[in-house]
Amino acid sequence: MKIAGAETKVQKPKTKKGKRALQQREPKLGDSVKYTRKNDDVRPFEAGGDTNLEHFSQKTDSSLFALGNHSKKRPHNIVLGRFFDHRLHDVLELGVERFRGIKEFAKAATAVQIGNKPCFVFVGDGFDSNSELKMAKSLLLDFFRGRQIDAINLKGLDHVMFVAATGNRLLLRQYAIAFKRSGAQVPRTELAEIGPRIDFSIRRSRGAPDEILTQSMKQPKLDKKKEKNVSFDSLEGKVGRVYMPKQDLNSMALNKMKGLKRERQSAAADAAEKKAKVSNDE
Repeated sequence: MKIAGAETKVQKPKTKKGKRALQQREPKLGDSVKYTRKNDDVRPFEAGGDTNLEHFSQKTDSSLFALGNHSKKRPHNIVLGRFFDHRLHDVLELGVERFRGIKEFAKAATAVQIGNKPCFVFVGDGFDSNSELKMAKSLLLDFFRGRQIDAINLKGLDHVMFVAATGNRLLLRQYAIAFKRSGAQVPRTELAEIGPRIDFSIRRSRGAPDEILTQSMKQPKLDKKKEKNVSFDSLEGKVGRVYMPKQDLNSMALNKMKGLKRERQSAAADAAEKKAKVSNDE
């Protein structure tokens, strides 16, 4: 990823038509599906419980979902999951053990602008070896990824999300980034916690079925196939080499011209005269 030094600018619509187009793209109140007490049958870990989730995914054309519920057996429960082709891909259930909201860090939280992409720091060997922690890392990155970009403004990096793995727990922290003068080209950075501060415990997980996993891991082939006997020259451009078999012109059926026919007749007559002359001399 490249870091650009230029400041990003928000372009406002200059015409009424452009303004109306942007207003139509804005999210509406009825766009999102809300899970209420009427959605008690949404149970992704039970047989047949993913049917309603897949229906909502197809209805709203969504690839991610977050489900919050609370019960005596599993209090303060959060379920994160993904879809592929509107079919349930994988699900992870987390339990909130400790929580501190953003209001407790209100002073530091004012330095972060809404909509900026966060940096992520994952600490712990479990993110490379434990399947549930691998899934948690992948889900968190997908939830906070946003749209993919090729470059980012250094001034837009205003917060970092820190995730640490200790055993079967995930510690989520969020910090604001402040750039200070350092006397060098690279600025000095300072961090201030802005919340929320959450301690998760991993409760249940469900990986993707082999069939769906195989389909979701396919990548389109963007590279063109190498053309044989084709090269590129700076002056001539595309240059190709064509191989032809050896040709025997005597055996080829060609259209015989009249002029060639007369020459053959005259050559045959001359050969006959020479032969007759030789025979007379003998």
